Amino acid sequence: MNQMEKMKAYVRINDIKQDVELANVPIPDIMADQVLIKVKAFGVGIHDRYFIPNPIDYPYVIGSEGAGVIKKLGESVIGFEIGDRVIFTTVLQPQGGSWAEYAVSKYTSLIRMPDEMTFAQGSAVPIAGKTAIESMRELNLNKGDHLFIAGASGAIGSLVIQLAASKGIHVSASASRGNHKYMESLGADKSIDYKDTDWINKIKTWSKGGVDAALAIQPGTGIHSLKVVKEGGKLITVSGDNVMTERNIEVKQMGHEEETRHKIIQMVSDIVEGKINLIIEDEYPFDDALKALEKTETRHARGKSVVIL
Repeated sequence: MNQMEKMKAYVRINDIKQDVELANVPIPDIMADQVLIKVKAFGVGIHDRYFIPNPIDYPYVIGSEGAGVIKKLGESVIGFEIGDRVIFTTVLQPQGGSWAEYAVSKYTSLIRMPDEMTFAQGSAVPIAGKTAIESMRELNLNKGDHLFIAGASGAIGSLVIQLAASKGIHVSASASRGNHKYMESLGADKSIDYKDTDWINKIKTWSKGGVDAALAIQPGTGIHSLKVVKEGGKLITVSGDNVMTERNIEVKQMGHEEETRHKIIQMVSDIVEGKINLIIEDEYPFDDALKALEKTETRHARGKSVVIL
């Protein structure tokens, strides 16, 4: 393939407007440590529209994650072959993201996809799985501790509930009332409606004075989540909320570590073995990808949405 060959892709046209449109753009070239992937499915994320490098050349293909088949190898790539089924990420790459017929990814970030896993499942794992694993590391809770998760019915929260419950952590979670039974089916002990004016008192009563830690997934939930944390507890924010601490509570933004990739590989195995339930709310065809993005941006998702090529 050469650079003049074209592919269909969803792109940002400039850095002024956040509009995304379907366009024909050149298939990207790869560098020595990269592979070219024929995309079979990609995950839809809340940040996909605006999570792009700066400065960058436009049009720029959006997206951060996907699953597909390797079509071309850079000369320094080891451990992978053309035709391998892989899970990949494309975060902040100059060549563009995953919302396209072809995508580029560093071979060191690839995860081999088991034969038992569908491309839709594979594309739903990288970003939510990484965030859930790193959230658990930052929370650093033990069996018997109490955790509150704000905005827990989405892709990240659905995984954190299961990871925490499997460790014997008592989990409380907020979402709209229609998602309460869903969260409880994943292992949540206590569900509350974020529209309930008395939800803070209900969580404090349930946890006998306050939770050991809170995880604020949705933007704007950090300041309220702080109110249910006991003195000397911990608040971790996923979306980067700037929260002033009080009562000796430790407030941290979720961090990233390279070692997380190995834990994602284990998570993929656990999903295949049925130890973790990977929730895919909707699978959209490529032509309806913008509908998937708009649905995800409502922040009322249950699990993950993916697009199938």
